[in-house]
Amino acid sequence: MRRLILKDVHNQEVIFPYIGGEEVNTSPTNIHRRYVINFGDRPEDECRQRWPDLMAIVEANVRPERLLSAQRSKSAHGLRAGIWWQHYHHARELYSAIAGMDRVLVVNCGATQHLGFVFLPARMVFANSLAVFAESTYAAFATLQARPHEIWARFFGSSLEDRLRYTPSDCFETFPFPLGWETRADLEIAGNAYYEFRAALMVSNNDGLTKTYNRFHDPDERMPEILKLRELHAAMDRSVLDAYGWNDISTDCEFLLDYEIDEAEWGSKKKPYRLRWPDEVGDEVLARLLELNADLAREEARSGAAAPSKRLGKVNTAHLIEEADTGRLFS
Repeated sequence: MRRLILKDVHNQEVIFPYIGGEEVNTSPTNIHRRYVINFGDRPEDECRQRWPDLMAIVEANVRPERLLSAQRSKSAHGLRAGIWWQHYHHARELYSAIAGMDRVLVVNCGATQHLGFVFLPARMVFANSLAVFAESTYAAFATLQARPHEIWARFFGSSLEDRLRYTPSDCFETFPFPLGWETRADLEIAGNAYYEFRAALMVSNNDGLTKTYNRFHDPDERMPEILKLRELHAAMDRSVLDAYGWNDISTDCEFLLDYEIDEAEWGSKKKPYRLRWPDEVGDEVLARLLELNADLAREEARSGAAAPSKRLGKVNTAHLIEEADTGRLFS
């Protein structure tokens, strides 16, 4: 890539950082390690004229595979073979929505033990393993990273073995955000404190999100910084609960097993503990979220709002969704 840019500075116009769920979960700085050529929907003649070296790479490495796919299938692969220099999906709505933004909020949609939202630069090509939210505030981060949303996601999302698959159409589109969350200073402050401390901790420990949350949920972990992260998470939970007006809900957590295990068969393996609210508290929060969701649906029905595509209820934020090979947008 660097050699190509040195040869012709214009090549950098269509070379983008590329990131997927692996980097988000394992890199201490959530940094990408790959780049991708992306001509957008430009015609072949323009791409050959402006970026001949890049077109040569794509023609050598992509075109044969597209033609082979077309031979195997008479469906969409045939059409795609005719525009082999373009990505299968451009996710136009996604990149239109985040145009001009410095950063966006993302989460890994693949099977993962822990739910972790991070900010990434907007000028990237996002893998289909990521959900991309056109949000850049710490208030948005706090609302999605806090335990109420995690309870919702674990209840409505899919799973692989004991790992969560964050399915945005089920977990995000239906989630009832607290009224006026976008302008609440307490959410912004709590989200900022938690996010920045977590980011610094990952760098100092050289751990990504997965390892950091493994330690977060380990009852034997007593590192002062991990204890502080737990405190900040509880403070963020408090701010989100207060935003709902649920001041009577306690944020006290316990180390509880995620699921029942056979002690004899389990042996010396690390037990699946999670630092979470007791079941009765989690059930109460979920019940209230479901009730709020239903209230929002009834309110929208009375106001004549468009019927939701998928409902329990409809999230009270704009919800534009595009699922594509180059990312998913939720704004």
